[in-house]
Amino acid sequence: MSGRDIPGVIAPPPLIYLGFLLAGWGLAELGARPEAIEAGLGWLAAGFGLEIPVRRALALALIVGGLLLDGMAAGLFRRRGTAVEPWKPSTALIIEGPYRLSRNPIYVGFAATYVGLAIAMDSWIALILLVPCLIVVDRFVIRREERYLAAKFGPAYDDYRQKVRRWL
Repeated sequence: MSGRDIPGVIAPPPLIYLGFLLAGWGLAELGARPEAIEAGLGWLAAGFGLEIPVRRALALALIVGGLLLDGMAAGLFRRRGTAVEPWKPSTALIIEGPYRLSRNPIYVGFAATYVGLAIAMDSWIALILLVPCLIVVDRFVIRREERYLAAKFGPAYDDYRQKVRRWL
């Protein structure tokens, strides 16, 4: 571990997700003609048979579900007295609750919320940009966090990493 007791992530993860989401929405708005804006995600409705109320319900379910997952996971950090922010030192290894299913439930929650917001904004470009967003989060946030946690918590983290998947 380096002299600093932090993972050294490139940026706050919520800002990474938000940046890609806004970039997708902005690109769609720049390239959209008025009739295309009115049509919204007609390609999604046609491709998956989803009418507008179903899309709205799906978007809402993803947004609420993602936020609930984030809140539950972050709440475990708070209860254990360790920082949820990856640019602050960790004092405890959290392996219960949603961390039994994913080593990164907060980032899974961010991704679900992102998809819900992209659907709600009728932005197919934002949906496509989720892929590079997840690559950035995986390479420049999660991998740095994992190196940090392995150095900080040693065999306990290695054992946890062997038992639980990174994403889902």
